[in-house]
Amino acid sequence: MTDHQPGRHMAAEIAQQPAIFADLVSRRSAISAVADAIRERQPRFVLLAARGSSDHAAIYAKYLTEVLLQLPAGLVSPSTTTLYGAQPDLRDVLVVSVSQSGGSPDLLEVTQSARARGALTVAVTNTADSPLNGAAELAVDVGAGVEQAVAATKTYSATLLALYLLVDAIRGGNGAAVAGIGELAQSTLDGSADAVAEAVQRYRFVDRVLTTGRGYSLPSALESALKLAETSYLAARAYSGADLLHGPVAAVDGETAVLAVTSAGKGGEAMHDVLDVVHGRGADVLAVGSASDKVAAALRIPVAETAEEVAPILEILPVQRLAHGLALARGGDPDSPRGLNKITRTR
Repeated sequence: MTDHQPGRHMAAEIAQQPAIFADLVSRRSAISAVADAIRERQPRFVLLAARGSSDHAAIYAKYLTEVLLQLPAGLVSPSTTTLYGAQPDLRDVLVVSVSQSGGSPDLLEVTQSARARGALTVAVTNTADSPLNGAAELAVDVGAGVEQAVAATKTYSATLLALYLLVDAIRGGNGAAVAGIGELAQSTLDGSADAVAEAVQRYRFVDRVLTTGRGYSLPSALESALKLAETSYLAARAYSGADLLHGPVAAVDGETAVLAVTSAGKGGEAMHDVLDVVHGRGADVLAVGSASDKVAAALRIPVAETAEEVAPILEILPVQRLAHGLALARGGDPDSPRGLNKITRTR
C-alpha cells in the first residue's frame, strides 16, 4: 500500500522555483569568480555539451553567448568523441558542460577529453560533488536542491538562471536584469494559474501538439515539447518559427494544437507573421509569454515581462504547470513517467 499522490513531487518542485531563483541571485559572487577566470583566458569560441533538458539550456546559453558576448558558439556532438574518437585542437576554446546530475558518462568523457586538448572546461550542474565537476577546471553550482520528480522543472529553470548569471558576469554585468527574478517568478505562477487550468481542460484530449518560438524563446519551445511528451505522452514536436514556415506548416490543420512561446522583444515580434499563417490554417493556438496578448491565439497564458534575454527563465514556468495538469487529467503520474529514469546514461 502506498500513500503516494501522483504528481505531488513535480507540483512541489515547480512551486519552489521563486525561492531558488532568489537564492541563486544572492550567490552571484561565486559565479562571478568563475566568470573572472574565463575572462582571463579570453576564449575565442564557446562549445556547449549537454543532453535532454540540459541541451535546451545549452541552446539558451548559445544565444546568450552569441548576442551578449559576441562570441561564436556551437553545440558539441558527444558521439564524435565517445564513438568516433575525434581529437580536435581546442586551444582558446571554452567548453561548458551542462548536466543537472553531472553523472552522464558521455558528457564526462567529452569534458575530460576537451580539457586534455587545451580547452578551458566549465561544469554547470546541480550536483556539486558529481564526476563532471571533478573533471572540469571550473564549476558553477546551480543549487536547486534534490529533484525527486523524473521530469526536470526547478533544475532546468535554475540552470537557465545560472547560465545567464555566468554570461552576464563575463561581459561585466551586475545581474540587474534578474535582481527581482524570484518575485517575478512568483507573480508569473500566480498570475497564470487560471489560464493554465483552462488550458488543461481545453487540451486534455489532444494527441498531437506542435510547439514553436524564435530567438531566446526557441529553447522554451523545445523544452515545452519535451515536457509534454515525457509527462503526458503526447506526440509533441518543436520548431523554430522560421523553420515552421519552411515545410512543416503544411501539416498544420484544424486538428493541430500549437503552443507558441512569444515574449516581448525581437523574437516575439518575429512570431507575428508565423502565427498569422498557423491561425489561418485553422490550428488551435495557445500563446504563452509576456507578448501572448499581441498574437492570434485561441487561449493565452500571461508571463511577467522582463528583458528578452531573461524571458526563458519565466516563460517555461506555466508550461511546466500545464504539463503537470495534463498528465494528471489524462490519468498519468508526472512524477514517474513510464520508461524514464532521473539519470540517463548514454555514451
